[in-house]
Amino acid sequence: MFTLPPLPYADNALDPVISANTISFHYGKHHKTYVDNLNNLVKGTDYENAPLEKIISETAGKADRAALFNNAAQTWNHTFYWNSLKANGGGKPAGKLAQMIDASFGGYDGFKKEMSATTVSQFGSGWGWLVLDAGALKIVKTGNAEVPFTKGAKPLLTIDVWEHAYYLDHQNKRAAYVDAVIDRLLNWDFATQNLG
Repeated sequence: MFTLPPLPYADNALDPVISANTISFHYGKHHKTYVDNLNNLVKGTDYENAPLEKIISETAGKADRAALFNNAAQTWNHTFYWNSLKANGGGKPAGKLAQMIDASFGGYDGFKKEMSATTVSQFGSGWGWLVLDAGALKIVKTGNAEVPFTKGAKPLLTIDVWEHAYYLDHQNKRAAYVDAVIDRLLNWDFATQNLG
């Protein structure tokens, strides 16, 4: 059985960018529902004891497996998102990641501009991602439950732009939410771990 992983911080740790009220709905209801749905869908199938990544990879793009893909991918995406954030995060990273950002985006300001523009421009529900692809950093967006690793890119960080991620705190100001996450919450330690 898949379980809802504990948050890596207190539910009010990301305040005021992401409030405890938003966390209570986003994590406590949305994320939990994906986990519960996934458990119901895999019960009695070959996927009952499979890793999330295997389920996602094997069901991606298959219309007859859309419910399984969506719930598995959203379970994975949300866990990745919570770990992409931390209190007193954001700002410019250090070390190898900073050097790669300089090489790929012409510096941190270039990264921030592209990360914001790409993420905010995701039409409808979806995600903005910093990924490693063919040895270089790139910023991509995905719709709904899509994940970059099904297309060969390695996710390093993500920002959720489904409306439930920001609407209680920022209403229709998606750009203000995205910029605040970049400036104040991105977890560069997590991105460095993912970079390897």
